[in-house]
Amino acid sequence: MATLNFKGKPFVQNYHLQVKYHQLIPRRKKSLTKKVSLHDNLIIHGDNLKALKALLPTYAGKIKCIYIDPPYNTGNEKWVYNDNVNSPMMQDWLGKVVDIEDLTRHDKWLCMMMPRLKLLRELLSEDGVIFVSIDENEVQRLRMLMDTIFDERNFLSQITIVANKGGQDYLPIAKTHEYVLCYTRTDLGEINELPKDTSDFPCSDGHGRYIARELRNRNPRFTRANRPNLYYPVYVNPQIKDAYGHCAISLRRHGGYTIEVFPKNSTGEDSCWRWKTELVQQNVTRGDPEKSNVVARKKREGGYNIYEKNRKATRKAKSVWDEKEMRTEMGTRILREIFGKAVLDFPKPVALIKKAVQLGSREASLILDSFSGSGTTAQAVLALNKEDGGNRRFILVECEDYADKITAERVRRVIKGVPKAKDENLRNGLGGSFSYFELGPPIEMESILSGDNFPSYMDLARYVFYTATGEEFDSHAVDENKNFIGQSTQYLVYLFYKPDMDYLKATALTLDRAKALGPYRNKRRLVFAPTKYLDTEHLDELRIDFAQLPFEIYQLVK
Repeated sequence: MATLNFKGKPFVQNYHLQVKYHQLIPRRKKSLTKKVSLHDNLIIHGDNLKALKALLPTYAGKIKCIYIDPPYNTGNEKWVYNDNVNSPMMQDWLGKVVDIEDLTRHDKWLCMMMPRLKLLRELLSEDGVIFVSIDENEVQRLRMLMDTIFDERNFLSQITIVANKGGQDYLPIAKTHEYVLCYTRTDLGEINELPKDTSDFPCSDGHGRYIARELRNRNPRFTRANRPNLYYPVYVNPQIKDAYGHCAISLRRHGGYTIEVFPKNSTGEDSCWRWKTELVQQNVTRGDPEKSNVVARKKREGGYNIYEKNRKATRKAKSVWDEKEMRTEMGTRILREIFGKAVLDFPKPVALIKKAVQLGSREASLILDSFSGSGTTAQAVLALNKEDGGNRRFILVECEDYADKITAERVRRVIKGVPKAKDENLRNGLGGSFSYFELGPPIEMESILSGDNFPSYMDLARYVFYTATGEEFDSHAVDENKNFIGQSTQYLVYLFYKPDMDYLKATALTLDRAKALGPYRNKRRLVFAPTKYLDTEHLDELRIDFAQLPFEIYQLVK
């Protein structure tokens, strides 16, 4: 595989590991929910790299579908490199607008994207799918970067989006398209098919509408020679027909089943059927083409074709998306419809993200957008739930100051209803809720000693549980009164902590506290506390591994 090199790569390829875990501070007044929770739909205001790291303890390996729309790096977007990487060169980049005259703009963009894509991959489930919108300014570099992070074997498609039918005619060749790169996390990645309108199917029977599809395999590579088990005769009874002229068939000659049909290709040579005889037999109701799923129909030039009644209600997505709803102008129109005026330039159309979510998720999946902009992804998820009764949840991350006034406000309005909307569902309200969080200070264990920036009990519990076990933290399992924060495959985990200096100075794991932890449940106990007054012999006897606070990285103290 070709190697992608760029300025700053040695400093950022593992930078995501150095990013500190930050607190997520709930903002009830900005939320639209009865109970603010990290297990609700989420809108998070803050730097997206730090926010992604903060989401890891709760959502690592849980996100089924990711859609992101990062800066295209056109040179006109005025984006700023803000990652505080320990490199003199990159320190010099901080806070400076990346414009068209910047000779290192591609390097800066790759340095910005690499750690974010690495964290996104950690959040993605084993069968998850990621979609990334981009245009020709960075598509070739992005693809090489994603080949490196996600593995080129997990590349699914480079989808072309016809975003502007008229084209940008100030260019030598009018530009009308953008791209969406699609990758899975692993070879277990699943991509769905899209729903198909079966009302267009020309035929119907007691089982519903269908379209007749030839049972003959039309692929010239498959023939009688290499698929001998799929070459056999089918017998037609031309006297038994339904309203569409479909005739009854059988796999043996008897009674009126006198016309013998073999699979032939367009040149008259022996071909093969798509189905084995056992499957054909299962789909034939003797003497009744109305009830059969395999029938015959006479050809104009004579002879008969054998057909399957195809009722498939889905279709594969194509690599070019050129529907009118995909146009950039549609995104602008919908946003103006919601706010009554233009509030952001070039928002993505709902139909584009909705299609990505249909392909990449199931009815109860988690969908993440860490460059959320105007909040189109939230509307797409809620609209899809409204249509099919799904229970998908979204997580949006937005770093700009408009996260509340535009991103969250759009979601509030589409949940409640937009009176002047053309779409009936949007007019009546898509329903749902969301919890709003702001990125708080980092969880730095040293700050406990100095009494600065105490994390909440739940934030510290989430941090130490995940860093200690590598497993998902479940806030519902926490019993703060018993100092219990959850169980992993190996441990029952306990945390003695309060955001109070006097408590921390006075609290230690004593013999009485150790005995009060409760039964072993066939697992060792992992206990976090400021200090301990137990020797190794007692800890082993009580099956306790002790971890002293503060610790930047979890380690057992014996």
